[in-house]
Amino acid sequence: MFALDKNSASLAHAPLTGEPPAEEIVLMETIRLFVVEDQPKILKNQLKLLESFQEIQIVGTALSGEEALDEIAKVSPPPDVILCDLGLPGISGIDVTRAIKGKWPSIEILIFTIFDEEDKVVEAIKAGAAGYLLKGAEAEKIVEGIKEVKQGGSVIQPSLARSLLRHFRLPEQGKPAPGVLKSEEEAAKERESGAPPPPSGRRALTERELECLQIIAKGLSNNEAARVLGLSKATIRTHLEHIYQKLDVTNRVEAVTEGIRQGIIDL
Repeated sequence: MFALDKNSASLAHAPLTGEPPAEEIVLMETIRLFVVEDQPKILKNQLKLLESFQEIQIVGTALSGEEALDEIAKVSPPPDVILCDLGLPGISGIDVTRAIKGKWPSIEILIFTIFDEEDKVVEAIKAGAAGYLLKGAEAEKIVEGIKEVKQGGSVIQPSLARSLLRHFRLPEQGKPAPGVLKSEEEAAKERESGAPPPPSGRRALTERELECLQIIAKGLSNNEAARVLGLSKATIRTHLEHIYQKLDVTNRVEAVTEGIRQGIIDL
């Protein structure tokens, strides 16, 4: 088993100049990562790339699904995120995902896959994976995806959304119900007036929330959405929380598929 270790946090600050330091010491949250990859050379390259990021702490690796389940049980505290190859020998990445989420539901799983495995990716997501990355992605993209799922987000490409819609057996895509979309001004007036939500039980999305939903449906991460909309990451997370509540879903995948079903977003 390959294993690398780092300190649980990193401190970054400006050099001292003799004057009282104006910069604050920044505590960087470390993400405990476990990597499952059956090809030793690929695994070695992955570790080499990931170890250059201070926010990533490799807490273990495995070359098979069976080894992964054994080794993860020995890691204390458990990993935050598992980067798992989908095409493992023996126990598949799908079965590994299902087993891990059944035993350690707090661990987030990010699937590593190739272009022609869409059906398998859908099955992995249904088993509990938070998203997937394509093999060959740049290291920065991999780390961004790891951060995304650690924060409770999902990493889903837009080409997969319609497949998820089919596999989850949602009703045919329909038109938005009356009043589904409201302007920010209308929503504010409704909140001030204390008016009850629509009788359907689903509150209307504001224009900003709909914009946010449309952007994540295109596959953008929280960081990318924040840059595009000129908002903070915290604001994006707040919008997503409101979207989940209003659409009666629990994650980005369900929000996108429900948005497509209602006809309020398109790809």
